Amino acid sequence: MTLREALALGKDLLKKSNIEEYETDAWLLLEGAAACTRSDLVLKGSEPLKKEQEQLYKEYLERRISRIPVQHILGVQCFCGLDFIVTPDVLCPRLDTEVLIEEALKHIRPGSRILDMCTGSGCIILTLLHFVKNCTGTAADLSEKALAVAKQNAKKLEKECNFIHSDLFENIDGTYDVIISNPPYIATKEIETLSPEVRIHEPMMALDGMEDGLFFYRKIVSESTNYLNSDGWLMFEIGYDQGGAVSEMMKSAGYTEVRVIKDLAGLDRVVIGKLVQEDSCYV
Repeated sequence: MTLREALALGKDLLKKSNIEEYETDAWLLLEGAAACTRSDLVLKGSEPLKKEQEQLYKEYLERRISRIPVQHILGVQCFCGLDFIVTPDVLCPRLDTEVLIEEALKHIRPGSRILDMCTGSGCIILTLLHFVKNCTGTAADLSEKALAVAKQNAKKLEKECNFIHSDLFENIDGTYDVIISNPPYIATKEIETLSPEVRIHEPMMALDGMEDGLFFYRKIVSESTNYLNSDGWLMFEIGYDQGGAVSEMMKSAGYTEVRVIKDLAGLDRVVIGKLVQEDSCYV
């Protein structure tokens, strides 16, 4: 089987299995199995795959047809130009979250102290540490398995970060210039409507935002004022219909310059706000 024939086979099988992104997925799996590039497809498309590459590709396709995410099959996901290790113990880094990174980079200065709450794979904090020099990073998560993955990514990317096993702020000390979070925000009743890739293969702990999807925002907003320096920023990724609710929470907690930022699809995706404290009271 040639490279072009393999790609055509993959597209056909995935399309027949109702995989929405069948063309992209077929290519990514072939790229991973055969260690090929787009240039190889043009220049060497008529050359046969090695037997072991063909076998591995077919195994990848079978796993994708069973609705296992591509990221779990390959064990990696590119995020903001960096490759992150991904396992079923963490959410797959998503393009939507890059909007949060882009907004954060407008406000984070060299030397800042950053806390990433609900860190998962560590993609947020490690990306920020990559792009802004001399910052101090702390990342917290309730899942020890997720923290293990985040630590692997820190080692892979050669970034120093303090990882803490914590139920939100339970084990957090000190104060920060930025608190950033992509917490669980899907309402419990909506979990069953998600695709099998998400509902079955991604960690429920990282998805379930309780009854109305806002549980963790309430907790983080209410406690964050004790952990932010004056003029510090609180930044969230949110669901498409949560901009109004989260921004009102932040305003009620004393945050100023509260803004809702939309993603490329025009949907609410990020909320940020600044905390100005006249009489600082830190933990």
